[in-house]
Amino acid sequence: MEMIREADAYTIQNEPISPVDLMERAALQCFKWIRKRINRYQPVYIICGPGNNGGDGLVVARLLAADGFMVKTLILRFTDNYSEDFTINLKRLESMRNGSILNISTVNDLPEIEPHGVVIDAVFGSGLSKPLQGLPKQIIEFINKLNALKIAVDIPSGLFADAHSASSGAAIFKAHHTLTFQFPKLAFFFAENEPYVGKWHVLPIGLMSQYLEGKALKYFTIDKKDARAILHSRSRFAHKGHFGHALLVAGGYGKIGAAVLSAKAALRAGAGLVTARLPKSGYPVMQTAVPEVMVSIDENEWFFSRHPDLSAYNAIGIGPGLGTAKETEQAVKQLIQNTTIPILFDADALNILSENKTWISFIPPFSILTPHPKEFERLFGKQANDFERHKRQIEISVLHRIYIVLKGANTCISTPEGKCFFNTTGNPGMATGGSGDVLTGIILGLLAQGYHPQEATILGVYLHGMAGDMAAIASSQEAMIAGDITENLGRAYRKIRKSKR
Repeated sequence: MEMIREADAYTIQNEPISPVDLMERAALQCFKWIRKRINRYQPVYIICGPGNNGGDGLVVARLLAADGFMVKTLILRFTDNYSEDFTINLKRLESMRNGSILNISTVNDLPEIEPHGVVIDAVFGSGLSKPLQGLPKQIIEFINKLNALKIAVDIPSGLFADAHSASSGAAIFKAHHTLTFQFPKLAFFFAENEPYVGKWHVLPIGLMSQYLEGKALKYFTIDKKDARAILHSRSRFAHKGHFGHALLVAGGYGKIGAAVLSAKAALRAGAGLVTARLPKSGYPVMQTAVPEVMVSIDENEWFFSRHPDLSAYNAIGIGPGLGTAKETEQAVKQLIQNTTIPILFDADALNILSENKTWISFIPPFSILTPHPKEFERLFGKQANDFERHKRQIEISVLHRIYIVLKGANTCISTPEGKCFFNTTGNPGMATGGSGDVLTGIILGLLAQGYHPQEATILGVYLHGMAGDMAAIASSQEAMIAGDITENLGRAYRKIRKSKR
């Protein structure tokens, strides 16, 4: 949040623009968003605090009223300290003939708010550092019980932008939509805050990008432009040898399907060759389901017990459906000991590591771990909240020089340099068995093609999510299965490449 405040100050000084005019610009973007999505018959109630977030609310109120909306502005009177820009915009609103302003000193001062109405929260912004108390807390708790549509300006009041805030008894505005300025807040990416943030929307307000040049940025979101910049082009004279040979160690008895899903995704992601190391019982399944995949047959009938000669492979992934037999555990240890190239660990390979945590120190540098939250917990301990887990994720990546792909609604990739990349594609329909196996295959296929582990993880999670979004359109979120994601990878590639042209 400090960097956003500095970007504000830089823009004010160098554009140049006055603070009150920058507030006008930000509120104008809110007004435009709101005007497109609500009807004029819906009464609008804008609750304003004493600071600049309240000033934003006052500008929104003036713009909506001038456009013919039925607006009541509710000013919370719990202090005598009001920001300069708040005071300026209050006077502007007061000068309007249809600017209805109510002073709120107690909850009983609130007007009746109709269920079809719209409540806009502009009480406190991103600078909040302590829980709500007194009148603001009472008002937010009362509003949260109403059935009206709720919209937060910049950030829901009571929510901390960069720290855990959803403690027991905390009063936080529960928005259906959050209209945030220029950049999303870190808090928006964590599941614990979804009940408060709702669906968030980034509104550009013209903060000068020159300020960010040369800054040591730590957090990034992944969008189509990033994927496009990473994506390789193929030579007309290329052959399968140019796109690498991936080794997938996967599939135990009863879970050969996980190996099938992952291997097929690796091929669809573009690997030149894919070999699956399978127990004997998995051989006919793979050869029938994905004949394009070669099979290295383990000596054991039911599970992985020994890795093959590794010299032929330039990318290794292990874990989907693997099982955790003792022989498998020792084979994973031998794999770690016998290769220097980065390894992609998923599923049961992660569970084996969680039972043998000292092995993590011996994983080749720049390896990739792809845990879901429970797997992460088994590996690195249970954390008190999402922020603590996020901090722990970064620490582990830096300590062991590995990439961690923590899967979720906004999958977070942490790097050995301590940077974090949050994905922006994907949907709840992807919460289905085998979806993670497909992601493993995609990243493995990219590694085989020579993508750097950081590139492979960023492009991989973006492709995975985009293909999932396309699958949801075709099949619905409820009816999606993991194979649908793989089948839409080609469309996802085309969409990224088309935008490149």
